[in-house]
Amino acid sequence: MSGTMSKILIVTGDGGEALEVMYPYQRLREEGYEVHIAAPTKKMIQTVVHDFEPGFDTYTEKLGYRVQADLAFHDVHPEDYVALVVPGGRAPEYIRNDADVKRIVAYFFAKNAPVAQICHAPLILASANVLGGRTTAAYPALAPDVEAAGAVFVDGAAVVDGQLVSARAWPDHPEWMRAFLAVLRDQNL
Repeated sequence: MSGTMSKILIVTGDGGEALEVMYPYQRLREEGYEVHIAAPTKKMIQTVVHDFEPGFDTYTEKLGYRVQADLAFHDVHPEDYVALVVPGGRAPEYIRNDADVKRIVAYFFAKNAPVAQICHAPLILASANVLGGRTTAAYPALAPDVEAAGAVFVDGAAVVDGQLVSARAWPDHPEWMRAFLAVLRDQNL
């Protein structure tokens, strides 16, 4: 990295998966990046924990950590950031409709800048019309959504398609972040 600290943006909101917000936030800071969290408003957001319980056919949701958003989506100047991280959880289902989220995501794809997405994040990329023609992982239940957006679904821990690095869910964190950091390093970011 250059002498100035490169900035990376995370977009999430209430209902973002706790590990998928906190792990990249802490891991990227460990590598020396300045990491900002953007949400619908600049407030304390409530993350959630998605995990499995015996007898449940799908994941359960419990309250996770409260995390301070550094700025609101409408205050984001994407040109200030070298890369974007889009966590999963339930947040993508509602923030995908935010015009500023679409603007932010579209900027990174237009610039061919590094983007890391995980779990339910493809809902946001699909809404921003940038997923078509790509290859991506996602939470496996989203395979039909990924395919409906014109992308190829891969059930993998670290799927790299150019500058896009994706994974299924938080158990894939080591492979996902290793691949994302490799993309950042390849770009000298």
